[in-house]
Amino acid sequence: MLDLAADAVSLTAALVDVESVSGNEDRLAELVHAALETLPGLAVERDGNVVLARTELGRAQRVVLAGHLDTVPIAGNVPSRIEGDVMYGCGTSDMKSGLAVMLRVAQLVGSGALDPRVDLTFVAYDCEEIEAARNGLGRIARIRPEYLAGDLAILLEGTEGAVEGGCQGTLRVQVQLAGTRAHSARSWLGSNAIHAAAPVLQRLASYEARLVDVDGLTYREGLQAVGITGGVAGNVVPDECVVTVNFRFAPDRSEDAALAHVRSVFNGFDVTLTDSAPGARPGLDRPVAADFVAAVGGEVRAKLGWTDVARFGPLGIPAVNFGPGDPKLAHTRDESVSIPLIRSGEDALVRFLS
Repeated sequence: MLDLAADAVSLTAALVDVESVSGNEDRLAELVHAALETLPGLAVERDGNVVLARTELGRAQRVVLAGHLDTVPIAGNVPSRIEGDVMYGCGTSDMKSGLAVMLRVAQLVGSGALDPRVDLTFVAYDCEEIEAARNGLGRIARIRPEYLAGDLAILLEGTEGAVEGGCQGTLRVQVQLAGTRAHSARSWLGSNAIHAAAPVLQRLASYEARLVDVDGLTYREGLQAVGITGGVAGNVVPDECVVTVNFRFAPDRSEDAALAHVRSVFNGFDVTLTDSAPGARPGLDRPVAADFVAAVGGEVRAKLGWTDVARFGPLGIPAVNFGPGDPKLAHTRDESVSIPLIRSGEDALVRFLS
């Protein structure tokens, strides 16, 4: 059994010591579900390997806390170990330390030790580290969106104790160039598709990224070539070239608006969308979000990247990232987390809820 009454540091170690590589979260989901079910103040259920719990206190506002159960494949770094003020192990930073903080809050609320000023929903979900189609939080958002309803969502992803508001959206397109195949010794009889990519690359090189303020946070967009393919053989003028472009866009743009912008940049070329995910507004202008920032204190910055807070954007729920982990250490063999940040993360959430 997981002891949710233990301190968040001990709970982090216990979570890390249960291997839960993406797709193999059954055991950890079972342990989390069983531990939460012992708390009389929570209504708990399990949907696949997603564990859901919520309070029904009749408060005027509701806050959703979410964290994923899975990790990338272990690299000889389970079980956990502690050296000084640092805990090492797979998932310590991404994101079992954040999950431990969330479960500690659930224990305090569910046991009656903490009387929160808002109602709370807790979501521990699977398959965050692999393809989006298997993401547990995404599945709940699709089939049970009412369960994620709230006035603010807090994803316990690693931010080193800072508040990172919302997230960027991301999409990828393929810009396709056509030519005419010919023998390279008689190149004038053909048309080189790779050479035709030159104006595409020039538009990328001269692109001026937009800086935009969203709810008081500054997001910087980016349009980058991330791949280029073409060529048939060493003596053939190629008749096809594909430039793959990634656009990271601020959360004031919808996916449709972002795609329309990319198409306008490459006007005159054949552009095919291959992947897209929305951004999420931080909603820091909303009272409950402002209260959270005030309680947590410290640095507040825009999330320059994509996280699962974007699952809440289409539901109209402002969302922030806040957790003790260090994203720079995620997925590394020496992944670790600062123990003082685990403790301060729990303290910050308790202050906010008190």
